[in-house]
Amino acid sequence: MARKPHPKKEVEDALRHAEDHGWRVSVGGSHAWGKIYCPYDDETCRCGEFCITSIWSTPKNVGNEARKIKRVVDNCTTRKAETEARAEAERAEAQEREP
Repeated sequence: MARKPHPKKEVEDALRHAEDHGWRVSVGGSHAWGKIYCPYDDETCRCGEFCITSIWSTPKNVGNEARKIKRVVDNCTTRKAETEARAEAERAEAQEREP
């Protein structure tokens, strides 16, 4: 089932960015529009600081709220480690193929 879209376009775009990277968007809550949850949620992830992030329905500055969401997603320590490991493996494979 599709989730309810966020009323602010910039924030909705940032939420789609999060979903594209595997984050789960949960709509509803008492003070927040919803929350995003990290797909890794492991013990090495900054003590849970970025594993769950609240999304406000009417942020004071929409652009800042959208940037915050993208920053949290892009700075996920586990995702960064996986990306770096994948890039290192690709570099090693490319070096093996060179004559």
